Amino acid sequence: MIPRAADRPLLGIVLMLGFCVLAPMGDATAKLLGDTIPVAQLVAVRFTLQVVFLAPFVVLAPAVLRLNRRVLMLTVVRTVLHIIGIGAMFLSLVYLPIAEAIAIAFVMPFLLLLLGKYVLGEEVGHRRMAACAVAFCGTLMVVQPSFAQFGAPALLPLIVAVVFSLFMLVTRTMAKDVDPIALQFTSGVMASALLIPALALLDGTGLPQLDPVMPHGMAWIFLLLLGLLGTVAHLMMTWSLRFAPSATVAPMQYLEIPVATLIGWAVFGDLPNGLAAVGIAVTLAAGLYIVWRERGLSATLSKAQTAQRAAE
Repeated sequence: MIPRAADRPLLGIVLMLGFCVLAPMGDATAKLLGDTIPVAQLVAVRFTLQVVFLAPFVVLAPAVLRLNRRVLMLTVVRTVLHIIGIGAMFLSLVYLPIAEAIAIAFVMPFLLLLLGKYVLGEEVGHRRMAACAVAFCGTLMVVQPSFAQFGAPALLPLIVAVVFSLFMLVTRTMAKDVDPIALQFTSGVMASALLIPALALLDGTGLPQLDPVMPHGMAWIFLLLLGLLGTVAHLMMTWSLRFAPSATVAPMQYLEIPVATLIGWAVFGDLPNGLAAVGIAVTLAAGLYIVWRERGLSATLSKAQTAQRAAE
């Protein structure tokens, strides 16, 4: 067990912004692979490579794996949520453009803010709540045309939103008590222990998103990239929750949307239009407001602490 880390909101925000850049890149890689590799196999490879990439760090510092029973139980819950969330996201990317899928999933920060306030007892001001409500309205603007165009698959990102809200809530409750590398490594081992045998059992079923296949050519490189981006992105997310409350960093995730929009345009030639584009603009504006607001609050707090120390 490691010492509990003090809250450092700005550092938490910077780390979450790193996640917001890397996570859509990983989603784009999954979308590229989705035409040739089943979703179940993508999820299994994603977690297995997480173990491979983190194993050298664990070998160098084995003490970080000393987790108590409470943390291990929470890690089991977190791992199951992680598998479901990533599986639903990868499946949604088979049908939806990446920007729309991520934008729909961004009901998540609003749910997480409410969970942080009412479950963890974190302080959430009226302005931050209002900004997240505005961003939620922007998300609904994206859902409507996407559902009309793609049907039921447009609801998959909503499943992602609910599952990852719970995932981040669990992560926040344990992030201060465990090293992020140990958490990600242990979670990867648990997920691999569940998914690899399941994948072996699914071999030969003939179901397109479950029956594993042998990758060829560039698919091997993209699979390695998928594992690397996913591992680093979620390490940054875990570290961000170690240094800042979930209610603080959750709204930052809205900035995933413009990154996903740029990637979708550059890689797939997809650009949101009409009501979806307006909704994305609304969510982005709300996210930027939260960044500006949090920076001002952090500066005010820092000045107050400096003045208090001077008075003492």
